Amino acid sequence: MHGNCNRGPSAQGTLDLAGSRRYASTPVNCVYRLLRLPVDDYLAALRAALPRAGVVPVLAIVVAAAASWWIYVPIHELCHAFGCLWTGGEVTRLEIDPVYGAALLHTIFPFVSVGSDYAGQLTGFDTHGNDLTYLATDFSPFLLTVLVGVPLLRAARSQRTPLRSAIILGVALPIAFAPFTSVSGDYYEMGSILVSRAVALQSASVPLTRWRSDDVFKLAHQLFGAAGDGSCGDAAAMLAAFLVGIVLIFVTYWLGTRWSRVIGCRRHGSP
Repeated sequence: MHGNCNRGPSAQGTLDLAGSRRYASTPVNCVYRLLRLPVDDYLAALRAALPRAGVVPVLAIVVAAAASWWIYVPIHELCHAFGCLWTGGEVTRLEIDPVYGAALLHTIFPFVSVGSDYAGQLTGFDTHGNDLTYLATDFSPFLLTVLVGVPLLRAARSQRTPLRSAIILGVALPIAFAPFTSVSGDYYEMGSILVSRAVALQSASVPLTRWRSDDVFKLAHQLFGAAGDGSCGDAAAMLAAFLVGIVLIFVTYWLGTRWSRVIGCRRHGSP
């Protein structure tokens, strides 16, 4: 802080400080800080990993991120299955791309099928009409974001060497930012579950499954393509579900920062 350190705070200065505290606690500022959290954490980790330009730390980030992604994807998909099973649902088919070890996983988990249009997709499951089971099925993989990914990302800032920071940053990236890469998939689906249930409480004629999907673009094509029968109401519901999903993404990341504090992985500069 610049200025005369010997001068005590004036009455105006006291008012300014109080005003700053009031401003800092406004809902708008709280939302702004929430939106900045993942960006600030990433940039802090990146500064620690790359204090100066260098090929080795960049390669370390890329290789660690690729390895982390390859390991994370099948675990993510299995968490969907176990989230369903552990909350009372049934699982009959989990498709995983062969590159992620689907053949080996099939020998351990019979419901795993080799091959998928995506990296992985839970295509055969039954929640028995229970939306809590459905939400648990969708959200279970992102417990890894809360418990592992965000703490790792924050821990990257405090490593002793840039290389260690780079490796930890690379490992953390796919896990910490998984909710953001799932904005049109799992998080849209979670939003659609909540929105469709809320609408169904007001109008029993609305089919619960109409807006529910783990691929918002595929759903949009089905509803609004050449053979679709989508309406303005459908578009509004899908937009609402998408926005709810975005809110859930930032809440998930925020939970990761809270857990990071509990286990002692704080972002640089945080109290």
